[in-house]
Amino acid sequence: MTPSTIAVLAFLTVILFSLGVMQLKAGEQEAVAKRMNQVFGKNKHGWFRKDKKNNIKAGRRILILAGRLFTARKITEKVDADLARADIPLKGEEFLGLILILSLTGGLTLTVITGRPVAGIIAAILGSYLPYFSLRTAKTKRLSKFNGQIGDALVIMANSLRSGFSFLQALDMVCKEMPDPLAREFGIALQEMNWGTFTEEALQNMTFRVKSEDLELVVTAVLIQRQVGGNLSEVLDNIANTIRERVRIKGEINTLTAQGKISGLIIGLLPVLITMVLYVLNPGYIKLLFTSKAGLAMVFTAVLSQILGLALIKKIVQIPV
Repeated sequence: MTPSTIAVLAFLTVILFSLGVMQLKAGEQEAVAKRMNQVFGKNKHGWFRKDKKNNIKAGRRILILAGRLFTARKITEKVDADLARADIPLKGEEFLGLILILSLTGGLTLTVITGRPVAGIIAAILGSYLPYFSLRTAKTKRLSKFNGQIGDALVIMANSLRSGFSFLQALDMVCKEMPDPLAREFGIALQEMNWGTFTEEALQNMTFRVKSEDLELVVTAVLIQRQVGGNLSEVLDNIANTIRERVRIKGEINTLTAQGKISGLIIGLLPVLITMVLYVLNPGYIKLLFTSKAGLAMVFTAVLSQILGLALIKKIVQIPV
């Protein structure tokens, strides 16, 4: 066997041995989690939804085993929260296992095919970044959709309270009339209240799950009203008008800053595209930039300047409302 094949096999042996050790350590935690799931059902704390099937698919089992490497480091707690905010039906250890598998598979495969460790490192970095990028995109998209539904939900709650409904009945009306993701988050909060959780705690749990500034404003107003009293329907109407104005202003800001965002994107991608075109047309001309010390210093300075420029452009076009 070639040295590269021996190195790959040794690396995989170490990884599989580590997975076995971590699985033994996590056995007790898994048993406790199963018993908790039997008690609380699918929406335990509203964090993830379990499959109805008792048998886990082979693909998900592999992800869980790979994610055991991160269980002992308490990394999965933050990932669980991000997955819940993105509404992705995976556990934290499964997602981390997916990142690990993509990174190792891409890096080792490209290293063996090309025989260049640098190409394998680049593939490993891309394989580990793509799931995180997808998670961040899904989380941002869901949060934007949630914020767009809060105004209508507050109107429904205010009208329900004027009709004589209680606060819990108004929440139930929102769950029935509004689509996801708002209906699901309000449904989790309502379910926690029905299980005996205090209303204040259930609402604060919802703000922690969603991480929405508009929702925090609503929950703060509701908590203050429950302590000092007042007309809650009128308060909700005022907050709904405030949120609508914020959404309108944000839309105008996005329209006015669209040119700056596109300019930053073009400036960031142009050097990369030019480098790729030159490498295809004349590889010998561009290779000098990556083989000499002066060329590497220039590349490092250019990349640092690009990152600094993109950060400044992003800071300029982001106007808080």
